[in-house]
Amino acid sequence: MQVAIDGPASSGKSTISKFIAKETGFLYLDTGAMYRATTLAFLRNNISVDDASAIDELLENLVISFKNTEDGQLVFLNGEDVTREIRDLEVTRNVSEVSAIKSVRAKLVQMQREIAENHSIIMDGRDIGTVVLPNGTGKTVRVLVIAKGDKAKEAMDAGADFVGAEEMITKIQNENWFEYDVIVTTPDMMGVIGRIGKVLGPKGLMPNPKSGTITMDVKKAVQDIKAGKVEYRLDKTNITHLAIGKVSFGPEKLKENYTAIMDALVKAKPAAAKGQYIKGIALTTTMGPGIKVAN
Repeated sequence: MQVAIDGPASSGKSTISKFIAKETGFLYLDTGAMYRATTLAFLRNNISVDDASAIDELLENLVISFKNTEDGQLVFLNGEDVTREIRDLEVTRNVSEVSAIKSVRAKLVQMQREIAENHSIIMDGRDIGTVVLPNGTGKTVRVLVIAKGDKAKEAMDAGADFVGAEEMITKIQNENWFEYDVIVTTPDMMGVIGRIGKVLGPKGLMPNPKSGTITMDVKKAVQDIKAGKVEYRLDKTNITHLAIGKVSFGPEKLKENYTAIMDALVKAKPAAAKGQYIKGIALTTTMGPGIKVAN
């Protein structure tokens, strides 16, 4: 049996999932911990994200497993308990970059499927991911970067609309300020941002390492968002809604964006998904009728 628990950021999905797993004896499938364990393996072996052959060799011998205990779940990397070590700051700083590697994602999805086939599992959240549309969305996206020092300067140089640190948190708290579409931050600022998680979460603004908005590579994150990076997730009825551009783009550019989105969705098939994955596709203009697409 596979159970998924959904909800906005900072709503307690992980806490509830872990509690249910403990009470039922199900395995809590912490996909975030899997990416952290893989990142730890990269750091231990001094592997660059650009070294394809070294990455392939590491992934070939990579084994990540979980064990439920009275005190919580343990995470093992090649048989070694790394539960605490994967939460180190150095891992947090690098996990987004490692998670973006296609071969890493493919390997971990394969692992997740194998685990799901052999255990009753609890998963928190529905699948979430990002894709950079080759022709953008046609919209101007306002980016707020919460960072300090060199990373703040990096954000300004990359074209962020708003840049700051604690003063931005105060502005959001005191002025109910939401004149931006995306928040990008560095790992060291998450302790501060966490104070307003209950405000940002329901609005879909909470930074997330899986979507690449918690990262040390602030420049790339801002540039990707400005270039047309979009985030996809399932709603409560298992439907994904995404803009693929404007009518003025013309057929070819819209088709390129559509293809990029479909490729990303297919590659992101969850480990526990059974049967037909995509059951229907429809295209529509704003306020227009839906046109069914054969899939």
